[in-house]
Amino acid sequence: MDKYTDPAFILSHLSALWQWLTQKALTIDTLVEMAVIAIGLLIAPLVARPLIKRLKRLLDHHDWRDRLPGKMISAFLPLITYLIAILVLRIGSVGITKYGISAFLIDTATRLLTAWIIIRFTTAMLRDSNWARLLSITAWTVAALHILNLLGPTIELLDQLAITLGGINVSLLLLIKGVIVFTVLLKLASSVSVLMEKRILSLEELTPSVQVLLSKALKVTLLTVAVVVALGSLGINISAFAFIGGAIGVGIGFGLQKVVSNLISGVILLLDKSIKPGDVVGVGNSYGKIQSLGARYVSVVTRDGYEYLIPNEDLITQQVINWSFSDRLVRLKIGVGVSYDTDLHKAMDLIVQSARGIDRVLDKPGPVCQLKNFGDSAVDLELRIWIGDPDNGVANVSSAVRIAIWDAFKEHGIEIPFPQRDVHIKSQSNPN
Repeated sequence: MDKYTDPAFILSHLSALWQWLTQKALTIDTLVEMAVIAIGLLIAPLVARPLIKRLKRLLDHHDWRDRLPGKMISAFLPLITYLIAILVLRIGSVGITKYGISAFLIDTATRLLTAWIIIRFTTAMLRDSNWARLLSITAWTVAALHILNLLGPTIELLDQLAITLGGINVSLLLLIKGVIVFTVLLKLASSVSVLMEKRILSLEELTPSVQVLLSKALKVTLLTVAVVVALGSLGINISAFAFIGGAIGVGIGFGLQKVVSNLISGVILLLDKSIKPGDVVGVGNSYGKIQSLGARYVSVVTRDGYEYLIPNEDLITQQVINWSFSDRLVRLKIGVGVSYDTDLHKAMDLIVQSARGIDRVLDKPGPVCQLKNFGDSAVDLELRIWIGDPDNGVANVSSAVRIAIWDAFKEHGIEIPFPQRDVHIKSQSNPN
């Protein structure tokens, strides 16, 4: 690599390049070819623009825009300009060869444009536009170097630009290969994991916890295999990175305790099935339905639309109310006070009948009303009802029951008392 920084080496190559430019590049034949290429690249957009507009209007008037023919036409439209440029270059090539002028540069430009059209059309069918663009540029670069007979020298040059790290010869070629291999394998592993996860989630015989556990384990396994295969394909001895394990262990011991704790807690939650998607839970002041289980946190969506991300460790170490752990039956208690002048048997019957009139209140087990206490201002009754859908809310059904009781009491003249205080003022006579 030292020779590439040697001034004598650089000057000798610059001199050779100047010699090539003056003797071969800057000739009449070359200038004519470059003029033909420039004319072709200028004419192509002017001719292609109206044609592309017409094809777009034609595509918009058909209902098969999202079908395969429509997608192929949509992918083909941006390439019309290059096709016209190739046509103009071929016509120019035929024209100048009749006058004995070489068409090497024109033929080379035509081959480069053809390779770009084929690669761009193929990659345009991919859903991810960023990946399609990256893949097309990479493939065209390799194809262009091959067409120009520069692929071999370029690979040799990149391989010579290397440094040694820890006994490993790291060249620029190795880094480029590593980036390409890692990118392709990680993308492939991610795509396969998404497809397998959809397949696992469609298996109704598996519980939600097992589905999440299998999908997460599969994703981690595929990514690990992708990394190992990528390192092996590059000829890197994995044992050379054994020291990284110790560094990671030290990092976990100091700075990643909470992260690892949440990861392990997430695995425990999935294994013991105490928390699963769809459960209605209460953790501290957070109450809602579990939307998803993540590697680090659990997503809980409340009835208000708020989404709380609760760390997995909190679900292990704190008290959690799972309204639907063993079953989805939930009992609600509603306190009701009546006057001491009230017929208690009638009031209790009205309370029970009011609860039975609410759709979400279950008949089995049915509502029950009990006398809880003789209070200072009222007789305290308590209604106990059962619901089977806590994910639809608890406060709303309690409110509906209270309104029904209020209407029933109003209809039958039963008073709901409120606290009262009697104030007695003693007047003291004037001794004078």
